[in-house]
Formats: sequence, structure tokens, C-alpha cells
Amino acid sequence: MAKWTPKYEAPEPLEGPVVGTITGGTILWFVLFLVQVPFYGWFDDHDLTWWVWTCLAGGGLGLLGIWYVRKRDAAIKRHRAAQADQGTTGTPAV
Repeated sequence: MAKWTPKYEAPEPLEGPVVGTITGGTILWFVLFLVQVPFYGWFDDHDLTWWVWTCLAGGGLGLLGIWYVRKRDAAIKRHRAAQADQGTTGTPAV
């Protein structure tokens, strides 16, 4: 089997308000869950309870995602601050 070679260089990763995006998505999952809970009987009658539990799982995983992106954002800021400190003291950056 031949090795696949990309035709184009990969684009730079998008950076933006990652924490806000994940938080907004998590809120949306929980809102969808709360909207569906009063109709749980209907979902159960139609064998669609997985919709309700998918929304709850999305909200739970979103909480994990919020924790992760906040830690990642803090680590990126610490790294940039350390690089700035090394640059101002005259010590060569590694």
C-alpha cells in the first residue's frame, strides 16, 4: 500500500474564545436536557429516551471540557509569560 502524501500544508489551528465556546455548548446541552425532561414519558413511549440521555451526557462531557480548556488556557498563558521573562532578562530561550 502506497504512503499517502498530503497535497497541501495543514492550516494553522484556529485560536479564539475556546472557553466561552465550550461553556456555551455545555449550557446548550443542559438546556436541551431540561426541556426534554418534562416529556420523558413521550420519549419513553416512542423508544427515544436516548435523546434525553444524550443531552445529559453532552452536558456532563461539556463540564469536563470546560475544566480541560481552562487548564489548557492557563498553561498557554504561563508558557507565554515564561517566554517573555526569558526574553527580557537576556537569557536565551530554549
